[in-house]
Amino acid sequence: MDDPVVASYRERITAADDELLAAVNRRLQLVSELHAHKRREGYPLFDGAREQEVVARAIARNPGPLSDEGVGELYTLLLPLCTAEARRLGEEAAPA
Repeated sequence: MDDPVVASYRERITAADDELLAAVNRRLQLVSELHAHKRREGYPLFDGAREQEVVARAIARNPGPLSDEGVGELYTLLLPLCTAEARRLGEEAAPA
């Protein structure tokens, strides 16, 4: 498409996608480090109350236009994804 307006939006969307991916990877790295600490200390990896706090805080801080329901859906995907990926990273780092 040769429309410069469309091209401009697509470039900015791509930049936002790159920022989003970087933020998710930063979050995953932190979750992975937290899980490693919890494993060393014998703490449970899952804390349902903490996950509820995370979602509630995200909803409270959401400036929009994403709806509160959308924030909830986002975290419904993000939290288990980070947990699964952190588990994978922990298994890869564990001595054989």
